[in-house]
Amino acid sequence: MSAPPTEAGYDLHHHGDAEVGPGLVDLAVNVRAGTPPDWLRARIAASLADLAAYPDPAAAVAAVAARHARPEDEVVPTAGGAEGFVLLARALRPRHAVVVHPQFTEPEAALRAAGHAVDRVVLTGDLTLDPDAVPDDADLVVVGNPTNPTSVRHPAGLLAELARPGRTLVVDEAFVDTAPGEPDALAGRRDLPGLVVLRSLTKTWGLAGLRVGYALAPADLAQRLRAAAPPWSVSTPALVALAACSTPAARAEADAAARAMADDRAYLLGALDGLVEVRGTPAASFVLARTPGRTDVRARLRERGLAVRRGDTFPGLDAEHVRIAVRAPEITDRLVAALREVLR
Repeated sequence: MSAPPTEAGYDLHHHGDAEVGPGLVDLAVNVRAGTPPDWLRARIAASLADLAAYPDPAAAVAAVAARHARPEDEVVPTAGGAEGFVLLARALRPRHAVVVHPQFTEPEAALRAAGHAVDRVVLTGDLTLDPDAVPDDADLVVVGNPTNPTSVRHPAGLLAELARPGRTLVVDEAFVDTAPGEPDALAGRRDLPGLVVLRSLTKTWGLAGLRVGYALAPADLAQRLRAAAPPWSVSTPALVALAACSTPAARAEADAAARAMADDRAYLLGALDGLVEVRGTPAASFVLARTPGRTDVRARLRERGLAVRRGDTFPGLDAEHVRIAVRAPEITDRLVAALREVLR
């Protein structure tokens, strides 16, 4: 079932959706359960009446700009957060690109596919960011916050230390709205040179199949990203969803969901205590767990109908690691019972 390592020792194109299947409880994909909500489904469905016309991003761009108090020329809608990494890889010509790992592997995969060499800064211990570990001459730095798969949220002040003239700092905030109030978010910061923030509607709103996200960047770089994209790459339904999820009411709903998720995460962490090693301090909708000396846990859980995300495709991790999505307490109870059997 496992794909062989393909790029620089890791299968950078492996994702959690490859772990799930018929009859399996999904603890591998970090999309919030029960989404999208009915009101959002209705908005998207209504947009189908406009499919004969080419997509017009104006309303979505205005909504995102208003949400983050930024000029509209600093907003670039994307076909999911992953497209943002592809556009950056096409638009930039870095001399020294650095990706901070463990993290979402698509940024590195996109850079390599575009012909760029990539250096890795691999975090260890509690998996928190050490700005001094990033080479001074790096002119492109990519970091997640909160980071997938570690669930660690780096303080905004530490991230800001990485910004400097002549460097593009890319912060992936795909999971930042899984915490109430979006702490440590940099999406509204316009004072940091070269800062690019990528966002996605996939996780909180359950829109993985729609492919919708956006980039926030200085106007000149935003224009280069738009020029690197295919014409009309973001569909009309995706743009409608982007505008709808940027309203104050939608943001309040997301915040309420984040508070509920935090309760479910606390329950999960309590249940895992003493059973596995939890890496870092989880702050997002998933937990990185390690079972020292055991590389068979994922497969054994799968035999019991539970799908978790393998860890060994992330640089810096190995097969003793699994990523577990936060779910309702009853699902957590089933997971923990299965883990006790597996680890007995």
